Amino acid sequence: MAEGIEIKGKTTPSQSEILSDEALTFLGTLERAFRDSRKQILTQRHQNQRMIDSGVYPSILPDSDNIRKDLSWSCAPIPQDLKKRWVEITGPTDKKMVINALNSGANVFMADFEDANSPTWENMVEGQANLKAAVRRTLSFENENGKKYELNKELAVLFCRPRGWHLNEKHVLVDGKPMSGSLFDFGLYFFHNAKELIKRKSGPYFYLPKLENHLEARLWNEVFILAQDTLGIPQGTIRATVLIETILAAFEMEEILWELKEHSAGLNAGRWDYIFSIIKKFHSFKLVLPDRGEITMGVPFMKAYANLVVRTCHKRNIHAMGGMSAFIPNRKDPKINKIAFAKVFEDKEREVKQGFDGTWVAHPDLIKLAREPFEKRIQLRDNQIKFPLPNITIRAKDILNFKIPGAKITEAGVRENINVPLRYIAAWLAGVGAVAINNLMEDAATAEISRSQLWQWYHTPRAHIENVGNLKDVFEKWVEEEFQAIQKDGSFPEFFKKHLKEAKTLLVRLVQEENFPEFLTTIAYENLE
Repeated sequence: MAEGIEIKGKTTPSQSEILSDEALTFLGTLERAFRDSRKQILTQRHQNQRMIDSGVYPSILPDSDNIRKDLSWSCAPIPQDLKKRWVEITGPTDKKMVINALNSGANVFMADFEDANSPTWENMVEGQANLKAAVRRTLSFENENGKKYELNKELAVLFCRPRGWHLNEKHVLVDGKPMSGSLFDFGLYFFHNAKELIKRKSGPYFYLPKLENHLEARLWNEVFILAQDTLGIPQGTIRATVLIETILAAFEMEEILWELKEHSAGLNAGRWDYIFSIIKKFHSFKLVLPDRGEITMGVPFMKAYANLVVRTCHKRNIHAMGGMSAFIPNRKDPKINKIAFAKVFEDKEREVKQGFDGTWVAHPDLIKLAREPFEKRIQLRDNQIKFPLPNITIRAKDILNFKIPGAKITEAGVRENINVPLRYIAAWLAGVGAVAINNLMEDAATAEISRSQLWQWYHTPRAHIENVGNLKDVFEKWVEEEFQAIQKDGSFPEFFKKHLKEAKTLLVRLVQEENFPEFLTTIAYENLE
């Protein structure tokens, strides 16, 4: 065992291969080098929240005006295998998902250790083993019915999304303290695969979640530099796309690209976490948003945010990636699919017209549909980076304009926001981080929207539920009714149901606590093996 490192998780089949002494030594190097810096940025997050709570709205940074006005700098040239990113598919790192996603025909597969993953010890270790095998084209899988899954000759380009800076990996202690989940996920993937990926004319590519400012991007850049130096890999080999999925990061997009410019693969409009971030950051303002389904990309603040992502990226010659279509096709109900496919196509057509260079889907059956608008507009080019954009000015007040005229809070919307987290948290505690619910792929981000809206409506007297009144008067009754309905639902797996009571207790706690709980996953992680 590497000096000063202790493994607390139960042994998994691939543990000795993935957690070799050399790999653990590398993890220890990263953790010791950046532990204090990580602690500082998390402290800064709390300080920034206190400023917002005191009434100070976020704004464009005056001290970095020179970076924004300097038109001479660009992000590093795009690697050949990343030039076309029209459709990207995302999902967790189990064998079947990895094989199907890489075979799907998408341009990119983002293997997710974050929102689509439940961070059980087995999931984290076996997921790394699956990606290692996938990189070497040796990954295969046979289900209980004898059906075999193997990798095709042509595969999507692989990205890895590590966990956010706020999450620990409690099963690995470095000098007696839990190490960063971000560094654990990044470090193992990079250590095992960077050189092999380079041999195969690709590279170690990442998606970076939950960043709140450019200093957090700077920390990632420092991690990249040390990691490349330690393994003798040329600087600039790593490329990372940053998810703009917090309201604070929206005010520092150019600064984030500046910090990562030698390692940048662009920005992504992470729409679900972005909505959650708005509720979280402005909870002290008793901000009231309507039913989750009413918060579309067409509402003013979401449209302004998306337009700003495109303009920022193309100004610096790098990709702007669109958001997730979470719809899961129902092969038994063509009527549902017809309506949903029309909505997905409309969403992707809007993105391509806004100037995005690609988009996300959650299911292989949506890839062809999502690609059509990009094929039609971009045609023989790889992306829209050099395409002219409409002359639109996006101001800070546009990003902060949270009004949605005519939108309402309804009983159906509240009940959905109770039902979805109950199902999702139960599945998450059972070790499954991406769950199909009502023909939508729900992950931690969508569950966070639902539970944070419930908190918002519960604690805000002017959050009026149409034809009902105040949520406090009906919340516990409706939770119990939804709980009982799920218990009776024969389509909800029994191995999820055994965690339903625990999920109900957790959801009620998350909603009724006077102080807004920052992340569902950090609290639920206490109960995860």
